Amino acid sequence: MALSKDGYSFTDVNNAKPIIAGDTIAEQKGIRDPYIYRAPDGMFYLALTDLHIYAQKAGFRTTEWERDGKQYGWGNNRGLVLMKSPDLIHWSHCVLRVDQAFPELADIGCAWAPELVYDDKKQKTMIYFTMRFGKQKDKVYYSYMNADFTKLETPPKLLFEYPKDVAYIDADITKVGNKYHLFYVPHDGTAGIKQMVSDSINTGYQYDDKWYDPEKVGCEAPTIYKRIGEDKWVLIYDIYRINPHNFGFSETFDFVNFKNLGHFNEGVMKATNFSSPKHPAVIQITKKEARKLAKKWKCEIKF
Repeated sequence: MALSKDGYSFTDVNNAKPIIAGDTIAEQKGIRDPYIYRAPDGMFYLALTDLHIYAQKAGFRTTEWERDGKQYGWGNNRGLVLMKSPDLIHWSHCVLRVDQAFPELADIGCAWAPELVYDDKKQKTMIYFTMRFGKQKDKVYYSYMNADFTKLETPPKLLFEYPKDVAYIDADITKVGNKYHLFYVPHDGTAGIKQMVSDSINTGYQYDDKWYDPEKVGCEAPTIYKRIGEDKWVLIYDIYRINPHNFGFSETFDFVNFKNLGHFNEGVMKATNFSSPKHPAVIQITKKEARKLAKKWKCEIKF
């Protein structure tokens, strides 16, 4: 976890060490792809992929994956870790086994990169994530969470269909005015960031052929945050095809024109005490909440 006063410079609260250890909360002893949001009830909700890609090396299992990679593909996990907190310090958690939620999901090949958004009309938290059946192509599905944030209320439905026969992953939905902006990653030649827009949270997304990242190599895991006090939003993407890994940033005021801000520590964006980041999520918090976090982790950033 990192804190920022201005949305440009981020400081890790625990000097680049974990604040939540995957081996204490996940079935596979590893967590990936954290996504956090603050719901209207005031609670913070965190959803993560239950997957350890180095579990064999770490001694947690004897095989590369839990199941046969030839039959189920890379990763082939079946669980999500769900967490909630009133203060970003004290967390409860559970593991949601997607394959056990409904009979038709018993043979899924993966459940990756869950994200959360509040559906104003249903007054419920919608969860959406990448899923595939067996070794078929990855696609993005959605469902709704129960009030306790432990179970799916309904079988996942396809969120949108990409017009080409390729895998697509890592959806991120942001409501701006009366529109929903969905960024995602199609593996269409090379992985990059595309956008769809709709009047509805889970239907009617209109295909747009434009690539919204400026990178020359593959990137994934788009997410958006709004700058405090400004009508500006920052699109972040994980540039996984460079070594060491880094984030790229683009700023927009209209979701049509995007200004390339470069990478961490290669322009205006700064990572002060961590490196090689992966798959981000950013939310706004209050100064009081930031001070509590800094105090808890003995972080020297001042608010």
